[in-house]
Amino acid sequence: MTPQLPDRGTVRRLDLGYFIRPATETGGSQPRVEPVLGYLVRHERGLLLFDTGIGAVDAETEAHYRPARRDLRVALTSAGVSPDSIDVVVNCHLHFDHCGGNALFAGRPIVVQQTELAAARGPDYTVPHLVDFAGARYQEVRGELELWPRLWIIPTPGHSDGHQSLVIRERDGSVVLAGQAHDFAFEFGAGQLARRAAAEGASPPLPESPAWLERIAAFDPRRVLFAHDAAVWEPAELFG
Repeated sequence: MTPQLPDRGTVRRLDLGYFIRPATETGGSQPRVEPVLGYLVRHERGLLLFDTGIGAVDAETEAHYRPARRDLRVALTSAGVSPDSIDVVVNCHLHFDHCGGNALFAGRPIVVQQTELAAARGPDYTVPHLVDFAGARYQEVRGELELWPRLWIIPTPGHSDGHQSLVIRERDGSVVLAGQAHDFAFEFGAGQLARRAAAEGASPPLPESPAWLERIAAFDPRRVLFAHDAAVWEPAELFG
């Protein structure tokens, strides 16, 4: 089932394909197939697209990750919208599997952290033509930003220094589009439990968790969604 907010339809998850992470990167003996997910956000100000899928890469990267792309136009059409109806794009970061369809939105604002865009324009970071294409129009952010009413950009560095997440505030809590702030939902949950254990006075040693988790917790998250994991984190009391 597509994760949705209480008004049913605020957030729509998009299947944008997958890639195969080799065993040398999984920490185990087997490769792992990981989804590539984008998110369509409906707001009174318009339509926002969070991440745009897998872009064209060089032969070496193609062979390494063996990506299977789902055309972004098809994904949007399946969600009942056209590319022309997207008002703003937000990238969690600018690696090729997150910004691959940005060129489809030439002339429209693409929101990215200033540090991320600077890194993407440096050597050996990402695929240059996916970043600086004709008509690229970046809205550079330095830190937090309330992009639209109740819709916040929050820096969540780690996977990259300029990684950011999107928070949609609702009456009964918030939905967080966490991108690749964590690869998996259980990692986010582990961080939340580490914060809880520390607050309740558990004796050290305790696992470290990123500082930005405190800021995300302040938004009272009710669902946290990810770029490479179809699982959804929810607080334990929702299951009671």
